[in-house]
Order: sequence, then C-alpha cells, then structure tokens
Amino acid sequence: MSNTELNSTAKELLSVRSMIAELEAEAEALTDKIKAAMTERGEETVSGDGWKASWKNVTSSRFDSKAFKADNPDLYAQYSKNTVTTRFTVSA
Repeated sequence: MSNTELNSTAKELLSVRSMIAELEAEAEALTDKIKAAMTERGEETVSGDGWKASWKNVTSSRFDSKAFKADNPDLYAQYSKNTVTTRFTVSA
C-alpha cells in the first residue's frame, strides 16, 4: 500500500469512527427516552410493534481482586499471571 493509500485509509477509518461515536450517542439518547417513559409508567418491561424493552435490576457477584491483593499479597502473587496483548491505535 502506498503512502497516499495509507493516508487515505487512515483518514477514512477516523471518519468512520467519528460516525460510530455519533450513532452511539444517538442510540444512548433514544435509550434514555425509553427508560424515562418506563420510569414514568412505573414498568420494568414495555413492548410495541415488533420490539420489547426491559430495564431491571440484576444482582451479580464479582471477585474483588484489589481487596484480595491487599489482604493476601503472597497468594495474589502466586496465582497472578501476566498476559501480553497487542494494541492498535490511530488518532488524529
């Protein structure tokens, strides 16, 4: 790929990411409108023509690794493992 093509591709990527961010913001605003209507109605589930939305509390249990590390540093070190990942970034 030539530098001109690479430059064009990178700019196109940045443009597409910008469009995605705008669409995500729009989706979040629409989500908030539906949640507000649900709150106003006092309903956890609503539905319409070909769609259904639910907004409920969900309880889950998560392991608190920071607290475990503070209380048991030797065990934390014994069972911790390092991982390597590759990160790709393009910025304007």
